Amino acid sequence: MTESVFRESTAEPRTQSVPLAHLSLELGHLYMEDFEAGPERLREHFAEVRIWVDAVRASAARRAGLKRPRISTCFLIDDYFNRFSTPAEIVPLVLTEAEKAGLVIDYLARESGCAVADRIALAESVLHRLVESPPPGSNGARPPVSQTGWLANGQRTPAPRGVPAESMAWQPPQETMARNHSVFMDVELWSKEDDEWLWSCPFLAAVWQLARLGLLRHLGEPVLAPRPWTGGDFPHDWDRLPPLLRLTESAAPFSAYRTCTLMPNRFLAVEDAVRLILDQVDVDSVALQQVAVRSAGEGVAVPEAVAQRATYVFYEEPGVESVGKPANPPSPKRT
Repeated sequence: MTESVFRESTAEPRTQSVPLAHLSLELGHLYMEDFEAGPERLREHFAEVRIWVDAVRASAARRAGLKRPRISTCFLIDDYFNRFSTPAEIVPLVLTEAEKAGLVIDYLARESGCAVADRIALAESVLHRLVESPPPGSNGARPPVSQTGWLANGQRTPAPRGVPAESMAWQPPQETMARNHSVFMDVELWSKEDDEWLWSCPFLAAVWQLARLGLLRHLGEPVLAPRPWTGGDFPHDWDRLPPLLRLTESAAPFSAYRTCTLMPNRFLAVEDAVRLILDQVDVDSVALQQVAVRSAGEGVAVPEAVAQRATYVFYEEPGVESVGKPANPPSPKRT
């Protein structure tokens, strides 16, 4: 006798797939200080980026084995740590300077959308998916990242417990997957100000990479979905600008098998931290399988490790010695 099993159709939400380009090419990820420096800073940035775009496109074509691979471009504006000017002033400036350099921005995103988009707490959901790599010999004494806000790639230097520091032999930190010598990193993911969580730049950038790779879901549904811009003036309030805009009607899909980011070399430390985070995220297995099946069907090789799917081109900024977020940035405006 065969026993029938009844299940609600909503009890097992289906993980929806997303369209995928071969490459998501980021043309910029700048701080508000860059915009405060005036159009010249943007002009210099896009002029330098333009030099590398053709090489990146050629590399993507070689990898995909196609003359014209599907490549979409994007640009991320920092409206999370600082709210400088308005979309009505900043967005046209970005698009104009990009066009002068012969570049087209298909998608424009707000960094605050990597924290919360369409009332979905994206950063918090990724935090819950972190699986810390336990260092060899660890005893569980270290609090989890959900309590400390710090994520490491190995064993920290042990802190003296009940023993005078001068009588305890110093031990160096150790990278878990070290090759010959350790490169130890300890990354701050969040802090709290006035009982509100303030996500770090590396953590938001990791969320951004996962979105560009098409690996973020909420109850099986894609998140940070691009909305078409129908034209007209951009709003004067950042909160009225959608988290992700599609500016080019015929653009290739926003998400892609791989990402490439073109940015100044002052971002190198941040992006090193991003890769550490990506290595310890338990990505939705169904989303990963969907990408694997799709890429295999197209004959496109995709690295198994998510962090290896993100590539970069770092360039030196002429005349820019030190530009970055302030040491104590103001709390972001909450929506």
